[in-house]
Amino acid sequence: MKSLTIYIVEDEPLITATIEIALKKQGFKVIGDSDEYENALEEIDKLVPDLVLLDIQLEGVKDGVDLAQQLDDRKIPYLYLTSQTDPQTIQRVKETQPLGYIVKPFTEAGLRSNIELAWHNFNLTKEVFILLKAKGRTHKVNQNSILYLKAFDNYCYVVTAHNKYIVPHTLKKTSELLSPNSFIKTHRSFVVNINKITSITRNSVLVGKESIPLSHANRDAVLVHLQG
Repeated sequence: MKSLTIYIVEDEPLITATIEIALKKQGFKVIGDSDEYENALEEIDKLVPDLVLLDIQLEGVKDGVDLAQQLDDRKIPYLYLTSQTDPQTIQRVKETQPLGYIVKPFTEAGLRSNIELAWHNFNLTKEVFILLKAKGRTHKVNQNSILYLKAFDNYCYVVTAHNKYIVPHTLKKTSELLSPNSFIKTHRSFVVNINKITSITRNSVLVGKESIPLSHANRDAVLVHLQG
């Protein structure tokens, strides 16, 4: 996985140092830390880390749940660092949107696996949009909603479950806008969202209720991506 940039919000210096050492050993990049709300929020806004490790109990009036609400507004992903806490705080935690929880005390291996699993799930669900010009309008389309692309001379159809856009670019140029981890060419005229494939035969893939051609030249690559 990429070398994630991580910011630590933790009010116990020894735990902060332990986490930082463990993360660096595992190849992550720690770009800062803080033990209280105001300073943490200011630095997170400036540094924009990929991920925040967030202790619920912090120094000062505002705690980690208050900070989590700000991170939710900013769409910055975070994992709670938790120990036993009171029912009232737990209820507040339920109103936030963490990627998960790392329970104290934790091992180095547990820390890494929790981060990697949370980041993997985050990338599966996060929305990535592209802008498509079609019929004189610019449409903001979520990549995850795209089923497939189909070549049409020097144009290209972009097909979602509810819409079909015809854009004034070739299949090749349009497909270059998309995530290479999620889209693959199945035929010289088709590029398909891997996550939308429900079955595969020798000559086709099923996307929703539609059968999309699968050429012999592209079959092995499609199978590799599906198994990955």
